[in-house]
Amino acid sequence: MFQLRTLEDLSARELDDLLFEAGRYANGSSCREQLSATVANLFFEPSTRTKVSFEKAEHELGLHVINLEAGTSSITKGESLYDTVKTLEAIGCDAAVIRHPEEKYYEQLEGLEIPVINAGDGAGDHPTQSLLDLLTIQQEFLFFQNLKIVICGDIRHSRVARTNAGILRKLGADVWFSGPEEWMDESITDGKVLPMDDAVKTADVMMMLRIQTERHNESGEWSKKAYHEAYGLTEARERQMKQTAIIMHPAPVNRGFEIADRLVECDRSRIFKQMANGVAVRKAVLVRALNLKEETV
Repeated sequence: MFQLRTLEDLSARELDDLLFEAGRYANGSSCREQLSATVANLFFEPSTRTKVSFEKAEHELGLHVINLEAGTSSITKGESLYDTVKTLEAIGCDAAVIRHPEEKYYEQLEGLEIPVINAGDGAGDHPTQSLLDLLTIQQEFLFFQNLKIVICGDIRHSRVARTNAGILRKLGADVWFSGPEEWMDESITDGKVLPMDDAVKTADVMMMLRIQTERHNESGEWSKKAYHEAYGLTEARERQMKQTAIIMHPAPVNRGFEIADRLVECDRSRIFKQMANGVAVRKAVLVRALNLKEETV
């Protein structure tokens, strides 16, 4: 049974196959006929892009979709996550897409007979976001080997930073980091930290991150102005980037905070292309998880 909890679940061949299939969907391939399966979406944290792109992918594949809201489910009565998903399995769901604030929540779900697709677990992993980031980079550069990727911002609290750093290194990219010292994490950065003014000159890909205020316990947060001047991608810093370098961001974007407003939609920005690629990636993952065979046109 194919599941996607972390990218560690994937072999090199499976990763290549998923990116190939996602690229095919991104280039306009579509299903010749509707697929027959039911997928449950369980989002225990707020989400726009991930939730909506999963729903869009499911509908385009012709899947039946159940959206379970945690606040109106028996979870509010103390039901365990396992029993909730087991119930969905019992009534005929074929897969579950889950976002949860607890890291590695999926370890509670051993013994299920339906696949679980991780749509984000706390500050742990976000495998489908990483896949869409990989697809976006691949579309731009065709390869990953020796590309200089700078991930900038709230590294410590970011599941995107953690997942992307690991897989990009495996693919041969040269991964660096930038951001406030208190938000660095040696287990992710491995000491490869650059000042922001050096980072923008080094990067082939500037991967900006949202500040994860909902995961912060410490006091003394940065002001918008101070952070933007010290660690933001300002218009002045963008002018120092390589001619072929691109800007990425998993969104939601705080314009004028981690990135200047004008740069969100500038020529080198791939932020909205990432979002479009999210539908293609999630279609590829769903088809693989459900072991569906579909003809495409």
